[in-house]
Amino acid sequence: MTTYFGAIADDFTGATDLAGLLARSGVEVSLRIGVPDHPPVETSPLEIIALKCRTSPVDEAVSETQAALDWLRKAGARRFFWKYCSTFDSTPRGNIGPVAEALMQALGTDQTIYCPAFPENGRSIFMGNLFVGDLPLAESPMKDHPLTPMRDSNLMRLLEPQVTLPVGLANRHVVAKGANALRERLAALKAEGVAHVVVDAVADEDLSIIADAFQDLPLLTGGSAVAMPLPRLWLEKGLVQHRNDDGAHRFEDGPSIVLSGSCSAMTNRQVAAFLEDADRPRFKLDPLDLAEYGATAALDWLSHQDLGRTPILYATAAPDAVRKAQTTLGADRAGALVEAALAVCAVRARDLGVRRFVVAGGETSGAVTRSLDVTRLDIGSEIAPGVPWCFARSGHCDIALTLKSGNFGSADFFAKALKVLDA
Repeated sequence: MTTYFGAIADDFTGATDLAGLLARSGVEVSLRIGVPDHPPVETSPLEIIALKCRTSPVDEAVSETQAALDWLRKAGARRFFWKYCSTFDSTPRGNIGPVAEALMQALGTDQTIYCPAFPENGRSIFMGNLFVGDLPLAESPMKDHPLTPMRDSNLMRLLEPQVTLPVGLANRHVVAKGANALRERLAALKAEGVAHVVVDAVADEDLSIIADAFQDLPLLTGGSAVAMPLPRLWLEKGLVQHRNDDGAHRFEDGPSIVLSGSCSAMTNRQVAAFLEDADRPRFKLDPLDLAEYGATAALDWLSHQDLGRTPILYATAAPDAVRKAQTTLGADRAGALVEAALAVCAVRARDLGVRRFVVAGGETSGAVTRSLDVTRLDIGSEIAPGVPWCFARSGHCDIALTLKSGNFGSADFFAKALKVLDA
């Protein structure tokens, strides 16, 4: 099947978030874990490549995304999307802006938009400022993110140091006037030499207008929600087709496990809710212990559990505890220790018969999927907006897994995820 749309995501949970929203259209979506090491075969109309480059050195992130772009172009893609988090997670140097400019240059386009809004999940942009629920980004829990603390809410100020070309704004007043007015605003900005345009959105209707206005741009960038309306527009034009199966997915019977590395405020609530069951088997990972003893204790514990009771292994902790570990070990090492431990535990769990994996945290999801040697995911039903169940081959078995961004989902997400899969 010919590929029309190719997306590159900067982490694994963001990729499944995008895949889940696109799959609502009824068009087949394929999600690749990393750049495939083989030429494109058996591709889908909507192809997504998930990378783990959000906090990589800029040169590495650019190189990886360019390799992904090359593969997608060989697959036949004609429209492209650079997907990053709806909270614009980035460091002062990138990687959002540098990757966007590299992709623009490769595609020969001189302007693109930035719209991380996701109103359904409480992310909105007004006058260029990003809000998380009712709070400006810099006043939200994202200000304490262990890897990418967000201390400014203005997307233009965040983006300007990351790019070499001018940054501008298409505000909500323009968006409210419709697609033609929005296209005219971008044309005016282009005449002024503005290459990077932040676009406001506070409601789903705004996203539909933005998609209508820019469906033919070679490259769009943003959160998953701004891409969600695109397949419907392309279906109407006959550029893509509905999937020709019933959407059912295979996975083997077997117990479940929860693996949580995220330390976001919402994941802290989700772990606490899951642990309200006093009989729940649980193991808390401490980066300081992992640095000294490795994951041996966690693996031994897991091997002696009743897997039918859905054990949870977690490093989720409050900001003060996270800072303490980072001060001692360094932020990168503390995170890497947790990711590596949860990754080896995932493999042990699979080998013990676990077939359902609930994984919380973008970095953790990347480590877990790689350790399970998952290279392609089929997208199933959503558990929460932007969080679907996915299905893959791992080792010699078919598994189901959901990869949850730290901030997504309700407090009862872990229990709800398992119920959705059984429905």
